[in-house]
Amino acid sequence: MPNCPKTGLPLGEQKPALDFSHLPKRYQVVIWRNWGLVTAARLARILKTAESNIIDSANALGLGEGASPERERIWLQRGYITLIRQNWHLLSYPQLLELIDFSAEQLEYTLREDDFLWNKLGGFKPSTEEVVWAPLSVDESAQTDVLRSLTADMVEDGDAQQKRSAPFEFLNSYGGAEPMPLPDNHESSFNLKYLYSYSAVYGDPLLDPELEPYPDGLLADLAASGVNGVWLQGVLYTLIPWCGENKYTAGHETRIANLNDLILKAKNHGIGVYLYLNEPRAMPPDFYNDIPDWRGFYRETHGQYAMCTSNPDVLASLKKGVGELFRQAPELAGVFTITMSENLTHCKSKSNAEYYCPRCVTKSPADIVASVNNTIAEGVHDVKPEAAVIAWSWAWDPNWAANAALKLREDIKLMCTSEGYLQTEAMGIRGRVGDYAMSKVGPGFLAEELWQVAKKRGIDRLAKVQMNNTWECSAVPYLPVPFLVKKHLKNLEKRGISELMAGWTLGGYPGGNLMLTEMEPEEMAQKKFGSVASDVVIAWGKFGEAFENFPLHGAPMLYTGPQNYGPMNLLFSEPSGYRATMVGFPYDDINKWRGLLFPPDVFDEQFRRLSEGWGKGVSILRSADPEVGEECRDAFDDLMRVAEAAYCHFRTTYLQMRFIRLRDGERGPDAVEAMKDILDEEIELARTLLGIVRRDSRIGFEASNHYYYTEMSLMEKVLNCEQVRRELEKA
Repeated sequence: MPNCPKTGLPLGEQKPALDFSHLPKRYQVVIWRNWGLVTAARLARILKTAESNIIDSANALGLGEGASPERERIWLQRGYITLIRQNWHLLSYPQLLELIDFSAEQLEYTLREDDFLWNKLGGFKPSTEEVVWAPLSVDESAQTDVLRSLTADMVEDGDAQQKRSAPFEFLNSYGGAEPMPLPDNHESSFNLKYLYSYSAVYGDPLLDPELEPYPDGLLADLAASGVNGVWLQGVLYTLIPWCGENKYTAGHETRIANLNDLILKAKNHGIGVYLYLNEPRAMPPDFYNDIPDWRGFYRETHGQYAMCTSNPDVLASLKKGVGELFRQAPELAGVFTITMSENLTHCKSKSNAEYYCPRCVTKSPADIVASVNNTIAEGVHDVKPEAAVIAWSWAWDPNWAANAALKLREDIKLMCTSEGYLQTEAMGIRGRVGDYAMSKVGPGFLAEELWQVAKKRGIDRLAKVQMNNTWECSAVPYLPVPFLVKKHLKNLEKRGISELMAGWTLGGYPGGNLMLTEMEPEEMAQKKFGSVASDVVIAWGKFGEAFENFPLHGAPMLYTGPQNYGPMNLLFSEPSGYRATMVGFPYDDINKWRGLLFPPDVFDEQFRRLSEGWGKGVSILRSADPEVGEECRDAFDDLMRVAEAAYCHFRTTYLQMRFIRLRDGERGPDAVEAMKDILDEEIELARTLLGIVRRDSRIGFEASNHYYYTEMSLMEKVLNCEQVRRELEKA
């Protein structure tokens, strides 16, 4: 894989960067997207000009006050993925490093280990020229004046400023949750409920104690919601130098010390800590300089070698490494594993035959998957027999999954994605769920099959579910569809499932639907919403009925569609030519969004039904608003903001599909007028969501992707829509 000659960072198969013609100068796009996130001084260094020129340019666009050093600090600590993504098509690697204040080595690690970030960005760096500041021409100044007048009311929204909730402000609100009162004789049907932090930095949070993946207030709120376990990623070589000390293991002592501090802190709240292990990690070529026989398949697109588990030294070292982990962190509650994922780990961790190495070619994936899990269990249980070792069957192929389950040691717990391979239907077209979902109520047949195998062998069973949100819309802290969630939980109870992983990196908000493990939706409504509980229950029903229309076959829409990015996803008057990426850039790739099963008309009709049905639920809440008692006001306003934000995401997804289909069809006068109507509604949605974002810092945030959008990117969508309108009128 080619690397950038100046930084050594990966380039992939480069394409020209997108053009952003809604602003006259490319450097103006850089200022616009980063204004309020980093300081004018940093932007001046990037654009090679005086700070005064940056401030003057921002004033010319009417952008208001810029970022303070303190505001910049929190974005660099907790929002760097947002900064990377927003500037991926704008800045060269050297300029991007200046923006996020990373060394090339830090960015390389982040691209490689921060929840598949390189995949999310498309597996290549768009080709970008260096962007520098320059004076505007007369025409460019006139265009800038028009833009300033266009956005002035959005920037200067006085009402929004008074009630403003700045990005990341939710971090200051932890610790106020009161446990919902339960009867004295109440017994939970689920004895383990563990999930991920709502706000942890995914990549390397244990290296910097200031990043605190689980502050005390969050742990208290999670405990109040019935949670008794939390997890975070553990990259083994960063915790234990199990392959020998080298540049990749630097800081392992600090990480272990901070892990032990977290374990003790969580224990004080009755919460156990679990590590997610995706091992053995694939590594760059220089990692293997002293252990060349450990190299397995070389994945050229990522510049990494798998660690070949057909070499007995690899498994022996892995066993020793996980054992040492539990010696150094003896109070760790357990680990869970993924053995087939977007990451390359062992030589058959990717299903395509091209990934097989000569030593592994005759081995079945089931044998290798079982071997890795069994090795980890041996290492853990030699040191701490009572620790949980949970093998998650995520992405196990149905053709060999049962065989892998049969080969697991009996001291391993088997966790299945509950909805996996659940049958779906949309307008008579049948498909199946490819990954976790909330719009379809599980369990699916693959989970059922594997649980049966585990039950016969006496292996403990867990269900991986999403109780608060999914990639169906992860930009809100929870999706208010409690009747769907409760139905799923009851189905699991009937099958004797008593342990839950209640969320991947998304869904860890300490509230929302989490208490449904302990009570019925109607009971929860009465406790939270008092006099308007009956109205809320009706609205919840409408949301659930609408949400069931979400079209799913496999997982394309979950990961590539615009429903997570919402109105900020830009429109193009002509096809962009870019392919949508995994929870990264939806672009205008409707064919990838809908996958292979659903025809375009069925696909956007399902989202029309979803958005209109969801809107009916929002209308019911609006009607109930005047009757809300003061004691329930905060809870009701919270629900209202979340429901309206979700509507913006679902509605814009439908509109973007309609726009692209009209654009790419026979574009007669009627089609052009329909496209203009869509632009009007898109502007309205962007403005509506902008108002919600200014009042609720949770909206648009997800732990592993940081903020999907900012105030500036929502306002940029307005400029984009107006530019597309002009282009349509010229055509």
